[in-house]
Amino acid sequence: MNDVILSRIAESLTWTGRYVERADATGRILDAYLHRLLEDPWRDEDTACRSLYAILGMDAGDDGPCDMQQVLDQLAFDARSTGSIEGALGAARLNARSAREAISSEMWECLNSTWHALADQRMAARRTGPYAYLELVRRRAALFFGLADSTMSRDDSWRFVVLGRSLERVDMTVRLLSVRVLDAVHAPDWPTLLSASGADEAYARVYGGFGDTPRVAEFLLLDRDFPRSALHALTTAEECLTALGRPRQDPARRPIGRLRTRLEYLDTHALENQLPALLGDLQHACMASADAVAERFFPYQGPIEWAQEGA
Repeated sequence: MNDVILSRIAESLTWTGRYVERADATGRILDAYLHRLLEDPWRDEDTACRSLYAILGMDAGDDGPCDMQQVLDQLAFDARSTGSIEGALGAARLNARSAREAISSEMWECLNSTWHALADQRMAARRTGPYAYLELVRRRAALFFGLADSTMSRDDSWRFVVLGRSLERVDMTVRLLSVRVLDAVHAPDWPTLLSASGADEAYARVYGGFGDTPRVAEFLLLDRDFPRSALHALTTAEECLTALGRPRQDPARRPIGRLRTRLEYLDTHALENQLPALLGDLQHACMASADAVAERFFPYQGPIEWAQEGA
């Protein structure tokens, strides 16, 4: 590492990036599904809800049909679970507080004020719907990462935040595509996947049309310029690890470097046949890299676990 950072601070920064990205991605996914249900009242709500549980690696249970209020209670408003929006933002706030000396005061104020605003937004969501709640989460997550880019020096502290965000971003993209490809019963349609990834307009600019086609998978995995694509996020994560001073054979850098190279030179005509195996390899590579990062940079036995990883 170019700058000396205590391992607990490096860990807190990485998890802050991961948790804010998780809250943002979960909010986008929930918002996309809610809008699809409103646009198509004949859509099966139970199937849509079970698809959401599958994406986020949670058990929907078999005790009767699922409804959207149950989903929101578990995936948005549950402060005890880091798999929910509120739980992820609470964990991000705790980690940011542990690393106050390494982040800017504006980043801390963004997370802290967001956390304190959630209770009122949650109460309003139960009366008028969750859209304002989800919009607040998306806007504040974008503000947090924008502040990281504009108020932090490009030192190791910034790299750990971006590394955490990048690993989580790959994981969430893989989860979305895995449900579409591997779980036909609860599979979302391609336009819903684009909307859940915030990629509607970017996809339309590249391909000149709406994303009701398997080409969506190609875009979300292989596009070099879209920041939420797997290739872009893997490239960013590898750049962070390289700048942290790790050698070429670094066990944290090696798995994501291999997958990044594989995606860069992948024959797009063969993507459809390779997709199930490729998605599994991507998730395993991110898990291996995350474990190696933890072993290298966070060697002490801390209280934080890699919750929800690989679920």
